[in-house]
Amino acid sequence: MALARFLLLRLAALVGLLFVLSLLLFVLQEISGADPVAASMPHAEQSVIEAKRHALGLDDPAPTRYLRYVGDLLHLDLGTSFRTHHPVMSDIKTYLPPTVELVLTSLVIALALALLFSVSSVLRWPGSGLYRGALFVGSTTPTFLLGIFGLIVFYQDFGLLPASGAVSDPDAVPSGTGFVLIDSLTHGDLGLFGDALQHLLMPALALAIGPALAIGRIFRSSILATLDSDFVRTARAKGLTERSVLVRHVLRNSVNGALSMTGLHLGFMFAGVLVVESVFSRPGMGSYLGASLGVSDFPAVAGVTFVLATIYIVTNTVVDILQGIADPRITV
Repeated sequence: MALARFLLLRLAALVGLLFVLSLLLFVLQEISGADPVAASMPHAEQSVIEAKRHALGLDDPAPTRYLRYVGDLLHLDLGTSFRTHHPVMSDIKTYLPPTVELVLTSLVIALALALLFSVSSVLRWPGSGLYRGALFVGSTTPTFLLGIFGLIVFYQDFGLLPASGAVSDPDAVPSGTGFVLIDSLTHGDLGLFGDALQHLLMPALALAIGPALAIGRIFRSSILATLDSDFVRTARAKGLTERSVLVRHVLRNSVNGALSMTGLHLGFMFAGVLVVESVFSRPGMGSYLGASLGVSDFPAVAGVTFVLATIYIVTNTVVDILQGIADPRITV
């Protein structure tokens, strides 16, 4: 019962946050003065524009228009871009997969670096202090500077990694999910897979370093606190090595704090990825948003905002639910 109540509360909070998000976007649209009819009919007479606005219900009272706006969102209708003249959702379906691919790759790298940070600290591995120091310096550096540093070192000086784009030859990417790594594997093109991975590595690393330290610190603190627990002392008394105690008893009981921090930083990654995509000239939501901002394409900007904010809200809700499942005490 406690878990079911916890799930219902989290889902209710999810719906409430999405409602607030829709209201904020509607208000911003109202005060922005964006007129989709005028944008789609730039040379039409004012009388024609007014007639079209009336036909679309754009002169209805604000509450009526807001309810219509929410209905459109429920049907995944984010309007039409002033710039591309395509439905915004159609544009986002094209640009979102490369962004998600970059963020998920960054998350995997961040979790690996965080685990290495926390475990090497607890077990005091040789050279771990140097690694932790380098990670700390990297995490205090702005993401765009990390990207520029990577371009100078790994591309310009040593020529180890490519500087821009998602692949060397965009025409070679097969159609499919939009995720180049997945599409290249499903078509058996290992050369394209390796090329896409090389293009991903540098921007993903620049995006991962900051979250890696934050997650690693929380995980390390949780591990140290768990090591002082009675059940850990009992395990040691049975003659288990420190490594066995850590792997078999400590890590699972220390994951909740790190899981919460991971959810928080996953949302931050979707914000930071827009900058990283600009630095590395990668296709994705960043390039789409940048082009839309330059021409005041409000439907596109609002659509990107809604999608990224929804991803952030849903991600943190899922993390909360996973925490509740991992530690039943949270649901009480």
